[in-house]
Amino acid sequence: MVNLTLVREGHRLASPEYQRKLLESSNELPRFQETLTSLGTHALTASGIETLQVNVGRVCNQTCSHCHVDAGPDRKENMSAEVAEACLEFLSRANVNTLDITGGAPEMNPSFRRLVTQAHKLGRKVIDRCNLTILQAPGYEDLAEFLAEHQVEVVASLPCYLEENVNKQRGDRVFQRSIAALKKLNTLGYGVPDSGLSLSLVYNPLGPSLPPDQQRLEADYRRELRTRYGIEFTQLFTITNMPISRFLAELLQQEQYETYMQTMIEAFNPATIEGLMCRTMLSVDWLGNLYDCDFNQMLDLELLSGRLNIMNLDDESLLKLLNRKIVTGRHCFGCTAGCGSSCQGSLAHTDESSK
Repeated sequence: MVNLTLVREGHRLASPEYQRKLLESSNELPRFQETLTSLGTHALTASGIETLQVNVGRVCNQTCSHCHVDAGPDRKENMSAEVAEACLEFLSRANVNTLDITGGAPEMNPSFRRLVTQAHKLGRKVIDRCNLTILQAPGYEDLAEFLAEHQVEVVASLPCYLEENVNKQRGDRVFQRSIAALKKLNTLGYGVPDSGLSLSLVYNPLGPSLPPDQQRLEADYRRELRTRYGIEFTQLFTITNMPISRFLAELLQQEQYETYMQTMIEAFNPATIEGLMCRTMLSVDWLGNLYDCDFNQMLDLELLSGRLNIMNLDDESLLKLLNRKIVTGRHCFGCTAGCGSSCQGSLAHTDESSK
């Protein structure tokens, strides 16, 4: 039994090191690598770098209960212009198709628009992981038009089509502002067929459960948002809540940590391994440090080769990253449970997840 308690250090949650120790502390739960080994997979390895995911900081205009980044208005971590330039330099010399910008609210970083503009000039696909309410915030009135002008794919958080559920997870009046933002995006062509402007919505469970079938839930979202508000979107992504940061604290407070971990472990699906996002992604934190994925970043799980920074990444180090061995932990059961979970939604169809 886990008898540790997640504590706060001032306004911040317990350190990544503390969270790592908690996640790996139980001898009764299997470890992720042990599960892989039992399937004959002795190491999870990368198969190239298709996406550079840049977390530009933890400054956000919201404080969501499930946030694995522990982002909010009181955070100060923000990527510098120098690190942002290093990310752009990496894109210009590496064969990486996609720049995926996240946060916090990534749009609040002073270098956000330069990242978007320059990556677009380089011919890269650009993704903005948007909380929607930032589009309604003072000083960001032209943000939606800017995103449309540069053909940015918007991946927007909307954990439910019901107002009460969204506000419970994301804050008072968030749902109303999100609907207003979605309507504005629709007027610009986002989510409209043949417009070329992709609008993906993101669902994550309200509590300690796994997401339902993505295709069926997408049909529900499409019907309810269209009927109630006249809103259109391109696709829905379902993402599992990771037992990290605020959601981990919530699990411990409600004494549901071990139950949730057991739920993920029992739902482990080998069919998800091939499509895990860490195999084709490189994650960059606000200081420029590199990680296998955003979740490893939040737990400060360094690359197996040790600490690397995009500010001084030479060609030899880049080549080694292409087929690196990936660092794993018990939180990885979240990406491999049921239909699987990634930044692009589920990884396996329902029939595969039931095998």
